[in-house]
Amino acid sequence: MSMNAIQKKLSATFFAVLSLPSTAMGFALSVQISALSWILSTQYKLDIHEVGIVWAAGPVAGIVGQVIIGFISDKTWFWGGRRRPFIWLGGSLASISLIALTQLGSISESTGISIMIVAIAVALTLDLSINISFNPTRSIIADVTPEGDKRTRGYTWMQTISGAFGVLAYAIGAYYGNYSLIYFGVGLVFLFSVLPPLLITEPKELANQSGQEKLEAATKPPSEYNQLIRIYLAHGFCWLGVQTMFVNMLFYVKDVMKITSDEEAGQIISFSFLILNAVGFILPALVLEPLAKKIGRVKVHVLAMAAMTLGYALMVLAGKSPEYVYLFMGIAGIGWAATVSLPFAIMTEKVDKTKMGLFMGIFNLSVVIPQLIVSLGFGTLIQQSSNKTIIFIICASALALSTLLWSLVKERVMVKKNDLDKYPNFTSSH
Repeated sequence: MSMNAIQKKLSATFFAVLSLPSTAMGFALSVQISALSWILSTQYKLDIHEVGIVWAAGPVAGIVGQVIIGFISDKTWFWGGRRRPFIWLGGSLASISLIALTQLGSISESTGISIMIVAIAVALTLDLSINISFNPTRSIIADVTPEGDKRTRGYTWMQTISGAFGVLAYAIGAYYGNYSLIYFGVGLVFLFSVLPPLLITEPKELANQSGQEKLEAATKPPSEYNQLIRIYLAHGFCWLGVQTMFVNMLFYVKDVMKITSDEEAGQIISFSFLILNAVGFILPALVLEPLAKKIGRVKVHVLAMAAMTLGYALMVLAGKSPEYVYLFMGIAGIGWAATVSLPFAIMTEKVDKTKMGLFMGIFNLSVVIPQLIVSLGFGTLIQQSSNKTIIFIICASALALSTLLWSLVKERVMVKKNDLDKYPNFTSSH
């Protein structure tokens, strides 16, 4: 069976191939999360505040990159695609940036530029590369899937496959070290960015809608933009908590758990994130998608955010040993599974399909602005605090607010075909 036939049938094989470009960017992000703070702190002795400044480079790139690339990709067509060229460009740059991440000291010595400046430049390039590709890799799923359950399946498959490789990333980091992880990531990111887009046929016109989609677009309530704002805020508070954990986990392990060895601290972090991502990739397709069909995506997401809030709260109360940390990370992983899958499906059905890239870029602001706040604001606060438990106090508080805000988002009501007669402007011939 040809790839085109597989795409038309929306088969499991097609969903798997469709997920690989996003998997490449997710893997690059996993490498960054696992290795960047560790390299800067243990290899080059940067303090918490300096590490935060380096991390801030990425969100700055994201604010600019995703919105601009999303807008441009909506309007352009070259190299046989709308999203494909940007996936290729971002994937190639991300691979080069990962190599540079292992050579910060050499680059600094050969150029005479301070390690801080070099680290910021590499982190900026890496994150800009990821952002160049992340938007198109997510937008293309909406481009080639119809609204409804198939769209949800596209994003849950995306997270299942991407999450599986994220687990692999943290497993490699835990068992073989961060440098092995980075070199493995270089090859994977390049291959998964370059090859799969060749197998996906993108629609040249995004304005075409089925009769069902036209009907549902016409019957959407006028408060859709109010709903979008709630979604952006809810997702933003979630990422405020998640990014606080990602950036500062090393300092929690060393201060609260009293781990003095850099290698042991790195292993605990890798195992923690491995468990978080293991739950994150197992649940979306196996649990979240079927449950969403029964009770709705928003309700499932609210429950998942509540679970992540609980996991972070338990870290504050009892996260003093590796065993408890791994358990609580598993609980938080329920929320992580939903965070990286369901919001995309919820958001894409509340916007104009012809502007998907732009809205996906704006949606990304609810990720990168919290990252910027964590990097520039919370870094100093956490460094000055005598008790690093404040890290997970921030995480739990942010997730509690996210849970509340998600509960205010209205569930999308599917319009059934037998309701067509209620809307005289539409007929079954659409």
